[in-house]
Amino acid sequence: MSGPMNSSSLVDLVARLVEAGRKAGADACDAVAIRSRSTSVSVRLGKVEGTESSESDDVALRVFVGRRVASVSANASADVDRLAERAVAMAGASPEDPFQGLADEALLSRAPKDLDLFDSTEVSAERLREDALEMEDAALSVSGVTNSVGAGASAGMGGLVLATSHGFLGQYMATRFTRSVSVLAGEGTGMERDYDYSSRLHFADLDQGADIGKRAGERAVRRLGARKVKTGPVNVIYDPRVARGIAGHLAGAINGASVARKTSFLRDRMGQQVTSSAITVTDEPLKVRGQSSRPFDGEGVEGQKLTMIDRGVLNHWFLSSSAARELGLVTNGRGSRSASSVSPSSTNFTIEPGDQSPEDMIKSLKTGFYVTEVFGQGVDMVTGDYSRGASGFWIENGELAYPVAEVTIAANLKDMFLNMVPASDLDRNFGTAAPTLLIEGMTLAGE
Repeated sequence: MSGPMNSSSLVDLVARLVEAGRKAGADACDAVAIRSRSTSVSVRLGKVEGTESSESDDVALRVFVGRRVASVSANASADVDRLAERAVAMAGASPEDPFQGLADEALLSRAPKDLDLFDSTEVSAERLREDALEMEDAALSVSGVTNSVGAGASAGMGGLVLATSHGFLGQYMATRFTRSVSVLAGEGTGMERDYDYSSRLHFADLDQGADIGKRAGERAVRRLGARKVKTGPVNVIYDPRVARGIAGHLAGAINGASVARKTSFLRDRMGQQVTSSAITVTDEPLKVRGQSSRPFDGEGVEGQKLTMIDRGVLNHWFLSSSAARELGLVTNGRGSRSASSVSPSSTNFTIEPGDQSPEDMIKSLKTGFYVTEVFGQGVDMVTGDYSRGASGFWIENGELAYPVAEVTIAANLKDMFLNMVPASDLDRNFGTAAPTLLIEGMTLAGE
């Protein structure tokens, strides 16, 4: 990357869009420009399968006419006056929504912070190809690995410019670099697949390709000889890769939009115990080099670090301005901007670590199931019902005894959260981060 590309044209464009919106009859409006650039290379069995490059500059205008709102989006070459006229006309035909509107002016960020989200390192397509081949070669060199699903490397950047009719103008740009590989071990019907990857904002922070490939190969080989186990109650330990999914379910359950729509099973639980007392959850939008950091949200509000859950007690919802108004609250700067709308979301969401190592957690179980992968979409966020296909390793006498596949684990997320214990092995290099998690009292369906 050659540095944050000159965005003065986008700054000028969003300013003109806001001006055009007010001129067309909007009582208030905001405009956003979203910039995206990316290059990726994929390989398989030593040969390049694809090289892709993309770039786009898109804009969106959101207008408020009384209590009516409408949004339009287009590419950056659109006629701003026509776009504004269309948006205002659409708003006039829209139903009233008393909760829509710009963020309170007093909450707007006045001096957006530099969070070190951009890396100017130039990464050529040739370097991406070399990285992908290095990962695949390292994975195929692991004894027992028999084939490659493929490897890939990418470099990209994205950014946002936001202007509002009540005076906010801000912008930021972030880079992202990734490396990933997936391989097969074994033969015929006994084949097993696994993968590994690394994704960082700064190129130098990426895991080395040889290490990624080796881990992917070793994980695939460890899964060989998988079998089913008997149906019954089970204590489950979630590997961090899968535990991050559990954290994602928790983040979804405390999303203010879901609470307002009454589609969250935790909608009536503010101020109450929703997880075990061992669980503390934080969300930190201003984390330097954080994978999901942002100096301001999609409405121009600077969010602060929040302890969403403190020793099991729910303290906050994720709130944008509209979700907050509907709930009689004030936004906490969690409005996430798509091209034409704003909805609440988490930022750097973390289940904080506990004191016990994952090794000691495994040793504490006479029998149990160490889950390394889950499948299917069996999660109902309205009721909390949870049922997923799973694979991993059976625990006997405190040790990983043999690989397990083709089973289902089930419970209700309300009970899972109340019986959840975190280990000490947290890796914060993810937008949604969690350590190894022990959840007692689940049901396994197998043989």
